[in-house]
Amino acid sequence: MAKGIVIFNEDICKGCALCTTNCPVNIVVLDTSRINQKGYHPATLSDPDKCIGCANCAMMCPDNVITVERF
Repeated sequence: MAKGIVIFNEDICKGCALCTTNCPVNIVVLDTSRINQKGYHPATLSDPDKCIGCANCAMMCPDNVITVERF
């Protein structure tokens, strides 16, 4: 069961992938099927139900693209 909700401001994501390398459960990925308005593949979750709410992804994002709401 998920312990957090992860919200991405995908329009400003620059696809740097720092969030993907710091997810302990490996669910943060770049969505290669889409391109945002800046021309990058935005970050997203591959399986939101596996999120543990650690917020490592949000802490590593240099552009404050990610918000984690824990519950």
